[in-house]
Amino acid sequence: MVFLMTILSIKLHAQNDVTKFLGIPIDGYKSEMIKKLKSKGFEINPHSAEVLDGEFNGTNVNIFIGTNNNKVWRIALADAKDMSEDNIKIRFNNLLQQFHNNRNYLSSSDSFMLKYTIPEDEDISYELTVNKKRYQAVFYQKTAAYDSLSTENDILMTKENRSDNDREKSASLIVEIFRESLKSLEKTVWFMINERYGKYYITIFYENLYNKANGEDL
Repeated sequence: MVFLMTILSIKLHAQNDVTKFLGIPIDGYKSEMIKKLKSKGFEINPHSAEVLDGEFNGTNVNIFIGTNNNKVWRIALADAKDMSEDNIKIRFNNLLQQFHNNRNYLSSSDSFMLKYTIPEDEDISYELTVNKKRYQAVFYQKTAAYDSLSTENDILMTKENRSDNDREKSASLIVEIFRESLKSLEKTVWFMINERYGKYYITIFYENLYNKANGEDL
């Protein structure tokens, strides 16, 4: 019961700390989001006013904005150019390493990296078509408070002579860190390999799950 109440409290009070893309909260109306993305240098696609073009992380991308009840819940960035199977393996593995090393995300274990890294000799075409394998990896953006709480607790834990107050404070911090990690689960960023006519591209999704449709309109 306490756990369920904690989850409910988090959902009710955490919606002001949502997933961000280039510092832009994934929230608000689509027209507002388009203006903010244009301020970052992205331009309207000449073939569709619903798509923006630009460069992100060294790659030319097309940006798509997903909404629910007129509120933005997802930003999707698809590689503008397809690539070969060998190159998509390199791109996927590089992205995996970049997210793993980025301090804005909850760190993933080495076993996670080993599980999702694509081996050089893997036949992606066969795995996608025959085994229906999905090449994807999910990360979670840290909340604004996560690092400061973790640092404070680390300082307490490394004290040579900890008092009872220190131990109580550390126990309280651990609870708060746990709460912040749960909030981070609503701040997902994930990417996957897509296939198009024998060529491949990657799509990256920045999602605010607080705004995602959950059947409330059914």
